[in-house]
Amino acid sequence: MDTIAPPSSRRRIRPRVATAIMVVVAILVSLVQAIVAAAPASAAYIDTNATYILANRHSGKVLEVFNQGTANGAPIGQWARNNNAWQQWQFVDSGGGYYRLRSVHSGKVLDIAAASTADGANVALWTDHNGTNQQFRVSDSEGGHIRLINRNSGKALEVWGWSTADGGRVSQYTDLGGANQQWQLIRTGDRPPYPRPGLVTGDIGVHDPTVVKRSNGTYLLASTGDNIPLKTSNDRTDWRNAGSAFPGGVPWAHPYTNNSNQIWAPDLTYVNGRYYMYYSASSVGSSRSAIFLATSTTGAAGSWRHEGLIYESRTGENFNAIDPTLTIDTQGGWWLTLGSYYSGLKQFRLDPVTGKRADSTLINIASRNAPFPQLPIEAATLVRHGGYYYLFVSFDYCCRGAASDYRIMVGRSTSVNGPFTDRDGVSMMSGGGTEILAGRGNIHGPGHQEYLDDTDGSILFYHYYADNGNPLLGINKLGWDQNGWPYVY
Repeated sequence: MDTIAPPSSRRRIRPRVATAIMVVVAILVSLVQAIVAAAPASAAYIDTNATYILANRHSGKVLEVFNQGTANGAPIGQWARNNNAWQQWQFVDSGGGYYRLRSVHSGKVLDIAAASTADGANVALWTDHNGTNQQFRVSDSEGGHIRLINRNSGKALEVWGWSTADGGRVSQYTDLGGANQQWQLIRTGDRPPYPRPGLVTGDIGVHDPTVVKRSNGTYLLASTGDNIPLKTSNDRTDWRNAGSAFPGGVPWAHPYTNNSNQIWAPDLTYVNGRYYMYYSASSVGSSRSAIFLATSTTGAAGSWRHEGLIYESRTGENFNAIDPTLTIDTQGGWWLTLGSYYSGLKQFRLDPVTGKRADSTLINIASRNAPFPQLPIEAATLVRHGGYYYLFVSFDYCCRGAASDYRIMVGRSTSVNGPFTDRDGVSMMSGGGTEILAGRGNIHGPGHQEYLDDTDGSILFYHYYADNGNPLLGINKLGWDQNGWPYVY
């Protein structure tokens, strides 16, 4: 027998009240759905300053351009991850919540061939014209994955036929949310948003810095300027002016500087109980330039001894003897890398006893592969780290204040003499170079870098220009990724 509830607990809801409640509930449900729909999905957050590898959820393979293609129509598929540039993608904002996927290797973008709306249509590489068939909406899926929905067709990017093989074709298909339509975004870490320079204080007006660490733990910096200005620091943060290397002037350089005492781009090395400083004498627009050597036992102002001419270039030559840097290889050999702004970077052997040129050999090690005045390259820094020699260089134009577009590039080789290649395998004799630092915001034209292995890691010094055009000292740390490539942080 059922228990009958007392009247007070069995009140009936009047129809009009019930209808009102149902309406309110429906409105609340709609509001919640709208809020959820409007909320950005965490997996779908895109950093347009980063580059990504896209790993398919079903196969574990990653989106790539087949055979390192760069031509329009190059096919897109999946392959085992190797982190090369043809597997790296940058999201370019098209507005309205849509993005183009730009290949780091070629600069071209994903494109649904012939603007097809059909299931199974080919996906290819194509010149970026911002067409709707090149635009994709990033839609969130479970487990931190995304789907890429084409704006023109409304279909999802997928691995065709649920393939798990290398070479599996990537196409578009009706959005079913399958695992073969889901992708994981993996930041490559090679092009994060560039950091600001680290904290530096004091006398930080610097152009073309070079730095060594002294045996007492302090730092000595030399730079471009009259008679080679010097600065010192106890902690690598606070810098103070410390006079000049040649307070009496540099008359031996006057034939190259139009009688000016301004000297360019010194390079400091401490070896065998002595400081060696190679430096260049030139004037703007001239290829009549020279590299000289000075030595000192203390590095202090006025203590530097003029050791004479090392190398010169003459008017009319397509090479400029500027920006020297000394490298000592693993066998104890000395090499001077220099130049050039014009035709590229050169290198020759030095005699470790005298510090001067050992023979007449001149090795070409880097070039932008274009005639002057296009595509300048200069300011080499050649250092050994791990099993490689890393060639840091500066591309494009310095010395234009806030209009400068200097940027720091790098390549590497197992030999001190090259051949040097960048991260994508492009020879630095053919314009190769992996960018590690460029201008952003009010940091203009960072370049003419210096490298130092310090007790707390690898350190990058450079100059940059403020909005008012003044050159300032920049310092950041360098990290090394799993493949041995440097990045700035």
